[in-house]
Amino acid sequence: MTKCLSPAEVRAYDETGLHFPLRALERGEVAALRARYEAQRHLIKGRTNQKPHLLFPWIADLVRHPRILDAVEDVLGPNLLCWGAQFFTKPAGNPGFVSWHQDATYWGLSAPEVVTAWVALSPSNPRSGCMKVVPGTHRSQVQHEDSFSEANLLTRGQEIAVEVDETRAVCVTLEPGEFSLHHVLVFHASEPNLSDDIRIGFAIRYVPTHIRQTAGVRESATLVRGVDEHRHFDPEPAPAADLHPDAVAAHAAAVDKQIAVLYAGARQRGRLQEPAAG
Repeated sequence: MTKCLSPAEVRAYDETGLHFPLRALERGEVAALRARYEAQRHLIKGRTNQKPHLLFPWIADLVRHPRILDAVEDVLGPNLLCWGAQFFTKPAGNPGFVSWHQDATYWGLSAPEVVTAWVALSPSNPRSGCMKVVPGTHRSQVQHEDSFSEANLLTRGQEIAVEVDETRAVCVTLEPGEFSLHHVLVFHASEPNLSDDIRIGFAIRYVPTHIRQTAGVRESATLVRGVDEHRHFDPEPAPAADLHPDAVAAHAAAVDKQIAVLYAGARQRGRLQEPAAG
């Protein structure tokens, strides 16, 4: 029995690598979260925008939101880890964009059984630079090249090195409080925000507990539903308060491990490139 998606919707996700829209937050909830994010945005940048759910209880609650987890469970099963999360924010009129890419390119995970829940905290539409997806492109990993473009919101500026048929692209239009699901290998990108409002999206990466890291680094992850019988990742504690000292220390250790995976061998001007704040 599925909890959120119908069996037909699960089959369609398997075929296309995409499902949207789904409702996570009601109007009052999303307004409160947007206000919270905008008030603390100066604190959520660079390293703190990697796994921010380890630093802020309100973000920890969001990655555990039951409506999101019900949808993800329908795709991945009952035992779920949050492997990572990140805000992708585009101010009005900002040139920031996301190149065509597949998420899994540098993640080092043992299988592409990864779902991203992309939660809109503000309107996400073609004018504001919403995500674009080419359905059905999630069957295999393709070659990527790193551009390190300053306007690219991806840390390495990674871009698909094969031709992308943009005529097949679907705009993932979301209202505040809605979310989409996309497969880790599906081709996706986004354009700059040409609207008069900030575009705020929160991408949460979920994996089933049998997934493991293959890059020679023992990472950590957050158990958000079910049980973790495999224990391929060290457990991550929920923060007791915003930027609690214990949370700051645990977050630093977790991000160091993830950076060791994500940027292995990737150097620009003799140093590792830090994560983009969006």
